[in-house]
Amino acid sequence: MFSTFSKFQIFPIYIYPTMTQIPQDFYMPAEWSPHQACWMAWPDRKDTWIYGLDKPRQAFAKVAQAIATFEPVYLLVNAKQMVSALEYCKHPNIHIIEIPTSDIWLRDTGATFVVNRSGGIAGIDWQFNAWGENREALSDYQADVELATNILNHLEIDCYHAPFILEGGAIHVDGEGTLLTTEECLLSPTRNPELSREDIEIYLKQYLGVKKIIWLGKGLQDDETAGHIDNVSCFVRPSVVAALTCNDPKDSNYEVLQDNLQRLRQATDAQGRTLKIIEIEQPSRRDDKEWRLALSYINFYIANGGVIVPTFDDPKHDNLALNQIQQFFPQHKVMPVEGLDLIYGGGCVHCMTQQQPKTQSL
Repeated sequence: MFSTFSKFQIFPIYIYPTMTQIPQDFYMPAEWSPHQACWMAWPDRKDTWIYGLDKPRQAFAKVAQAIATFEPVYLLVNAKQMVSALEYCKHPNIHIIEIPTSDIWLRDTGATFVVNRSGGIAGIDWQFNAWGENREALSDYQADVELATNILNHLEIDCYHAPFILEGGAIHVDGEGTLLTTEECLLSPTRNPELSREDIEIYLKQYLGVKKIIWLGKGLQDDETAGHIDNVSCFVRPSVVAALTCNDPKDSNYEVLQDNLQRLRQATDAQGRTLKIIEIEQPSRRDDKEWRLALSYINFYIANGGVIVPTFDDPKHDNLALNQIQQFFPQHKVMPVEGLDLIYGGGCVHCMTQQQPKTQSL
């Protein structure tokens, strides 16, 4: 169906009617549910990678190759970058597709896939405005505005256009009706100023099939996404969450992470269960000029049989985090990948990946 790393094809785009009202039986499965593939997009934008493209491309390729050992990777590449993508990403399970993109953060710009219990699959195209127009350099992001629809048209999968702004990194689900998010992100006045918390909850329940929203407070300091949940907390199984923590009261992330931890302790999921919390200490602080880098071990990707975890050349915290994550994924192989060269572009492993679930009839 798709090309391998040694060649590529341009596929026709099938245009489907605009649909907004998603059927009620669709829901977003947990990330640990079986995947058909992982979607990624090749680094291309020079104003994202101000220190050059070579190191982030090397880091990106290692992430793609790690994921490709567990599941197919569908790599979106702009036409002019086919040669570079083929050079860096040689792997028989990486399939290159020519679809235009503005940036690599496919978690946020690509389609969010939903399924039903009859074996159906569909995709959601959220509205996108470059993280609440939080990244000043991104004056042109039209290709990412259109990206989710183009992916779904390429797959010939029904596309439902949500009537509000959201990025995929702003949400995390347990597949059993519970969703995690942050107030800083989804209640941001630069995203959906006309919507109340109740309005947003109605939309999340409608499009993702969830019943309970757990609201944390804020994300990490200087996170360019302005509060994404996938840097601070995620489900690792039903009723069990990983949470980034900080034990230094003098640290600028301390109060935010302590507040998030307290909210999780007081929360119950859609099934009425209290949450078991895995506390993972944040990496040591790193700064880039006047900005703190938003480093997080929570920004991992759960593949079929593997967990791809960013590390940060941090001898104090890297191995501890890897061991903790391995304990809660005993059937998976935890694979560390260096994350520092990716962080300079504004994200990390989870931000640059989007799973396409495998459909199953129940």
